Amino acid sequence: MAVAMTVLAVVATFGLVVDDRTVLGQPTWLKPLKFGVSFAVYAVTLAWLLSFVRPTWTKKVGVGLIVVGSYLEVALIVWQAARGRASHFHVETALDNAIWSAMGSMAALFGVGTAVVAIVVWRGRVKDRTTDVAAKVGLWLLLAGMGQAALMVVPTAEQRRLDEIEDQPMLGAHAVGVPDGGAGLPITGWSTTGGDLRVGHFVGVHGLQAMILLAMLFPGRPQVIKIAGGAYAGLLALVTWQALRGQPLTQPDGLTLAAAGVLVAATAIGLLTIGRRVALPSLDRI
Repeated sequence: MAVAMTVLAVVATFGLVVDDRTVLGQPTWLKPLKFGVSFAVYAVTLAWLLSFVRPTWTKKVGVGLIVVGSYLEVALIVWQAARGRASHFHVETALDNAIWSAMGSMAALFGVGTAVVAIVVWRGRVKDRTTDVAAKVGLWLLLAGMGQAALMVVPTAEQRRLDEIEDQPMLGAHAVGVPDGGAGLPITGWSTTGGDLRVGHFVGVHGLQAMILLAMLFPGRPQVIKIAGGAYAGLLALVTWQALRGQPLTQPDGLTLAAAGVLVAATAIGLLTIGRRVALPSLDRI
């Protein structure tokens, strides 16, 4: 899966060079590229984690669901890119609607597989204690990020109203308060004029890599990982809340900044507390 998704990323990069078409203001092949890179990183991470877990039928089922779900969903995304059509939320024609519905089913399959793997990892032991905590915390962050995507597929009141009057080409959206396809950040395309639920989705689904990286930076410190996991979950909640209020990531208001300040302060207090717990016994021994 990692190799296949890496090949996709290379092909999509070539597509960006030779194909100047756009979909909702973004290069046609940008979405396949982003999905290819994201799934490749996820596959490598998961393969490494599961190398520490003994083979069971549950593990095989979980991995099978993940591989099948990801392959089919990405295949549909590539198909729509080749047609120059939006893949997500696009219901303009019967075919577009069928593809979008199938993508939702594949995403659900992928989510169930990830949940099964999370249970397998939770019941087992991944390498050392710190990495084990990082893997378990990271997998639940990943599931939270995937679940957050459900907020995107629910049509807004305005979309439902327009759909009753005439056929809507899009039902559901990444953006909040503004139409999809407006001004956005480079590469990610996250809206700079309204809220964007992709920010929280990105933060959540890459929580696993973030926690494992921290475990490598702080070996033998599982308490650090637990506090970092709590802070990361707070960040996920914060950027999602910000997006739901129709606020761009790059333009936080006073309320968002205050909430971020509380999160930073709570994290700092937690880290200082465990730092004292570790340092004081060593001073006593001295």
